[in-house]
Amino acid sequence: MRSLRVLLIVVVILGVLFVIVDRVAVHFAEGQVADRLRSTEHLASTPDVSIEGFPFLTQLAGGELDDVEVGIKTFEAQTGTSGRTVRIDDLHAGMKGVRFSGDYSSATADSATGTATITYDELLKAAKPEPTDIGLGITAQVVGLSDGGNGKIKVAVKVSVLPTPVSVLGTVGVENNRLQVHADSLPTLLPEQLVDSRVREITDFQQAIDRLPGGIALDSVRAEKDGVHVTVKGSHVRLAG
Repeated sequence: MRSLRVLLIVVVILGVLFVIVDRVAVHFAEGQVADRLRSTEHLASTPDVSIEGFPFLTQLAGGELDDVEVGIKTFEAQTGTSGRTVRIDDLHAGMKGVRFSGDYSSATADSATGTATITYDELLKAAKPEPTDIGLGITAQVVGLSDGGNGKIKVAVKVSVLPTPVSVLGTVGVENNRLQVHADSLPTLLPEQLVDSRVREITDFQQAIDRLPGGIALDSVRAEKDGVHVTVKGSHVRLAG
C-alpha cells in the first residue's frame, strides 16, 4: 500500500513537472514566432502569438502545431500607390496546421482565417481629396464616411451649391483584393445623365489592400459602427522566414 502511495506521488510530481516544462516551452516558442513575425513583416510592435493545444511538446516533436492564434494591433498595408498605405487595426488570425523549422526561423500554416477593422477616417483617404466638377460649375467632394446601418456605409457628399452635405447609402464589397464602395442611389442634383457619369466618380471609389501578413487576402467586408469589418483568409500562409 505504501509502495502504491509512493508511486502515485511520483506520478503526480512527474505530471506537474511535465506541465511546467510544457508551458515553459510553449512560452518560449510563442516568443520566438512573434519575434520572427515582427521581423518578417516589419511590424512596429511585437504581435501577440498564442499556441493552442496541450501538450505542446508532443506537437513540437511532430514538427507541426495544430492551432496558432496571431494578433496584430496595427498593420500598414500597401495600396499599390507609392508612398501610401492603409492602416489595418486589430488583425486577428487563426492559423491551422503550422509547420516550422527547429529554430523557428520559418513557419508556414496550411490555412488561415481572420478578422480586422478599417476605420472610416482611414478609408476616407481613398476618396478623391479635392472637390470635383460635376457639371454646370458645381463641384462635389466626399467629406465623411460612417455606419449606415444594416451593413451599409453612409457617404457624406459636400456639394458647392448646398449649405450642408447630403448623404447617400452605399454597399461595400471586395473584388480582386480591393475594397469597393458603391452608392446604392444618388441625390437628384443634376440631369440623370450627369449624375451617372460624374457624381459616381465622387461617391464610388475603391481601395487596394495588398501584402497583408503572410500572404492572407481580403475575403469579405461589412460596414459597422466603428468602421469596415474585414474578414481575411489564405492558404500556405507564412508566419516567419
